[in-house]
Amino acid sequence: MSTRGIPDTVRQEVVQIVEQFNRDVLRGAAVRYVPRFRGNYLYLDRTDYGRPSPICRLRYTGAMDTWEFAIYTYSDERCDEEEWFFPGSQHVDGTVMGALKAGLEAYPL
Repeated sequence: MSTRGIPDTVRQEVVQIVEQFNRDVLRGAAVRYVPRFRGNYLYLDRTDYGRPSPICRLRYTGAMDTWEFAIYTYSDERCDEEEWFFPGSQHVDGTVMGALKAGLEAYPL
């Protein structure tokens, strides 16, 4: 894996997964996930009626099915990779889709 961050091809695939989730699951323009990339990290934020909210962070490990997950905790205002007692944690499976599902259950609409 490059130290430069997430490869462009992986970024494009992530954007497609997020767009499909928005279209198929959220089904509304008022609520949608928005991916942000920084180094080896993918941040999944959700805009609810125009207000962005952090949901989780994934660290790219070199494969699309082994992302490391950290949920955003509002009590600490940070992503916590040690927190596993939250609604939706059963969806965390190393994939972007699993993270989207977990975030939706952890922070329902």
